[in-house]
Amino acid sequence: MKRKIVEIDEDKCNGCGLCIPNCHEGALQIIDNKARLISDLFCDGLGNCLGHCPQGAITIVEREAEPYDEKKVMEKIVKQGMNTVKAHLQHMIDHNENEYLKQALEYLEDNNIKNPLKNSEEENMNDDKEPGNKQCNCPGMAMKDFSNKDVDNNEDDESGKRTSQLRQWPVQLHLVTPHAPYFQNKDVLLAADCTAYALADFHKDYLKDKSLAIACPKLDSEQEIYIGKLTALIDEAKINTLTVMIMEVPCCGGLLHIAKTAVDNAERKIPIKAVVVGIQGNIVNENWV
Repeated sequence: MKRKIVEIDEDKCNGCGLCIPNCHEGALQIIDNKARLISDLFCDGLGNCLGHCPQGAITIVEREAEPYDEKKVMEKIVKQGMNTVKAHLQHMIDHNENEYLKQALEYLEDNNIKNPLKNSEEENMNDDKEPGNKQCNCPGMAMKDFSNKDVDNNEDDESGKRTSQLRQWPVQLHLVTPHAPYFQNKDVLLAADCTAYALADFHKDYLKDKSLAIACPKLDSEQEIYIGKLTALIDEAKINTLTVMIMEVPCCGGLLHIAKTAVDNAERKIPIKAVVVGIQGNIVNENWV
């Protein structure tokens, strides 16, 4: 079957990156100073990126796109260089597309091509440089685990500066991977975006000693991916508990529903704590569900 999909003229593209924020599916990235469509799978062909290209390098074409064949896509992506291959593999990890990832890795193995992601997670975890100094396709998505850093426990000192209790990066649920070491056998806090702004003691009372994922049940797209990632956190990362923090507004309850669905889908069963934050920063309700 044919469907619409974006096509990029590399000769016209100057790598300005104006198209990237307008690709809501995350199918475009700047790699080697050119905009690249890193995955046919996630391009919806709607062309939100189209009007933001000052060079007119992006067009919508109609071509055969179904049934999706990951190995055929890999044939195309390999020709664009290993940086593009790495971004493509990471993109599938971020979207929990494990079956397609398996097919891509099989293609690399069958063609004696080195997996560019191999050992990269361990390298990121052992990197003792300041964040941002390590070369990476997308610094904002590079995993960082700083759970072992010294913490100045001055929570009760209202006059001084408190230490952040955040021990990882990234935190947005679309970007985290359940295979990250900071999720393994941990207690996890799943927080609606607004909660940290409303709750004054978010770090001290709720984030401390927990791994974090944040999401918005009203504005985020592709929320079925969230269910898959949370299910993987339960079954594969074997997290201990899940605390879901939401605002008291009705639309925020969707995040708790997503978490409950993930628990229902998982083979392991873990306890869920629901914390409801009032719009004035008070705790409306807190209980195990």
